[in-house]
Amino acid sequence: GVIVWESLAIMEYLAESHPSVWPAGREARTMARSISAEMHAGFTALRDKMPNNIRARGRQPVVTPGVARDVERAIEIWETCRRDYGSGGPWLFGEYSAADAMYLPVACRFRTYGVTPPGLAGEYMEAALADPHMQDWLRAGEEETEVLEFCEVGVV
Repeated sequence: GVIVWESLAIMEYLAESHPSVWPAGREARTMARSISAEMHAGFTALRDKMPNNIRARGRQPVVTPGVARDVERAIEIWETCRRDYGSGGPWLFGEYSAADAMYLPVACRFRTYGVTPPGLAGEYMEAALADPHMQDWLRAGEEETEVLEFCEVGVV
């Protein structure tokens, strides 16, 4: 078998057998790929200063200008995608897609650090975190016993 180890390559590999990994329409599919690539290559301040910690709540990280830009950009992406492409369901492009897989960890970070997006972005985050599959994933994360020191930021 083929070993595929990189997130965007995994998505494209899956799309070869399951085209519904990406939105059906060309414009929406292009946007989904673009925001997925942006998440893959960017959001470094968010990843660094707001590490993913499923069990934590109410953390208060240092919000650098880079973190603020990353938070604003994620909210802008969610708002734009929901407004322009999301009428068919609760996900960024209506139906669940690879783009959602790329942004669900951001929703988890926002929950951990108390970021509450307004409008359509907030509705997206609420729906994403309430999804039964996401709930299963969150429960699994909450059951983890290992503590990674680099994820223990913003403790007050």
